[in-house]
Amino acid sequence: MIITIGGKPGSGKSTIAKLLAKKLNYKHYSNGDFMREMAEGKNLSLLELSKLAETDKTIDEELDKKQIELGKIEDNLVIDSRLGFHFIPNSIKIFLEADLDIRARRILADKIRHELNTDLEEAKSNIAKRENSENKRYSGYYSINPYDTKNFNLIIDTSNLLPEQIASQILDFVNQKAP
Repeated sequence: MIITIGGKPGSGKSTIAKLLAKKLNYKHYSNGDFMREMAEGKNLSLLELSKLAETDKTIDEELDKKQIELGKIEDNLVIDSRLGFHFIPNSIKIFLEADLDIRARRILADKIRHELNTDLEEAKSNIAKRENSENKRYSGYYSINPYDTKNFNLIIDTSNLLPEQIASQILDFVNQKAP
């Protein structure tokens, strides 16, 4: 079984995907990690790489190819990826959303990310820029809106939930889907 977790920046995709993978004893992959590695390799911020990807399709093609391959050659994995639902169509597709202020606070508190946010307003502004950049790219490249919840099997608002509660909801849903 493959579970793809999509959603908006700061909604909890990586946290929940890691937790689910651990609970299921599955492998975990993160398209955000793939992108951060690429940005670091190019000596760019994540936002700068996103802006560059608006005019350089090879960036998304490289990231997308990784997801497509994972979906074809592996099983029993959880991947957090905004377009995982599209590139791994045989997956159980989960969408996470949350209030913008909460998402910005989460991103500010995440010391693992190397995103350049100094305060809440800057974080919210950068989130909006990332979402606009991604919408522009994915709409132009694939005619897809990564935030259209019609593409997903389960939608969860994570604003006021703990990671364990979110994972529990997903596991309940997955267990109902299992043959």
